Amino acid sequence: MTRTRRTHHPSAHWLSLILAGLIGIAGYFGPWAPHRAAGLVITGLDLAEYVKFLPQVASGEIAVRREIFYFPLLAASLSASLLANRRELRPWIRFALALAAISLALAMLPPAWNPTTLRLPEYRLQISAIAVCLAALPVSLITRYLPNGVILALVALLALAATILPAQDFLRVRPAILDLYRSSLPLGWGFWTCIGGNLLLMLTAIAEMIRRLPTRRFRA
Repeated sequence: MTRTRRTHHPSAHWLSLILAGLIGIAGYFGPWAPHRAAGLVITGLDLAEYVKFLPQVASGEIAVRREIFYFPLLAASLSASLLANRRELRPWIRFALALAAISLALAMLPPAWNPTTLRLPEYRLQISAIAVCLAALPVSLITRYLPNGVILALVALLALAATILPAQDFLRVRPAILDLYRSSLPLGWGFWTCIGGNLLLMLTAIAEMIRRLPTRRFRA
C-alpha cells in the first residue's frame, strides 16, 4: 500500500511574497498623513516632493533626503524584477511582474516632468534610481540562474530597507507637517499598511529561505 504525499505547487510560495509586496505598495499609495480635506491628504508618494517645501527641511533644521521616500518603489520594482524570471511561476504572472517593475520605476518620475526637468540636479538621484530599476529587468535574465536562497535574501533586504528608511524619516518630518496643519492628526492607514506589508514580505522571504534549507537526518 502506497501513500501519496501532498505537495504544494512551487509557485504558491512565490505568490505569498507577491501578495505581501502588493499590501506594502497599497499602503505606500495610501494616506500617511490623513486629512478630512482630500486635497490635504499626503500619501507616501507625495512625501518625496512635499517635504522639500517644509520650512524646517528647506532651512536644514530637519535633515532628510527626499529621495528616501521613493525607496518603497525602488525596492518593489527591483523585487518584481528578481521574481519575474523565477521559472516556477506561470508565464502570465512573470509577465505581470515585469510590467509592475516598469510601472513602479516610472512612478518615481517627477510630477509634470519634461526633458528639461529631468536634467535638473535635484532630480539626478531620482532619475538614476529609475534607470537602475529599468536596467534590472533585462539583467534578471542572468539573475534567473541565481539560487532561490539568494533571490529570497535580496528580497528580504530590500523589504527591510523599504520598511525602516522612509518610516524613520517620515516620523522626523511629521511634527513639521502637524505644525503646518495646526492639527494633531493620527498616522494614516497607508503608513501602517506599507510598514506591515514590507515586514510581512521580509518575514515571508526569510521563512521561505529556512524552509528551503536542506534537512539532515541523523541516525541514532
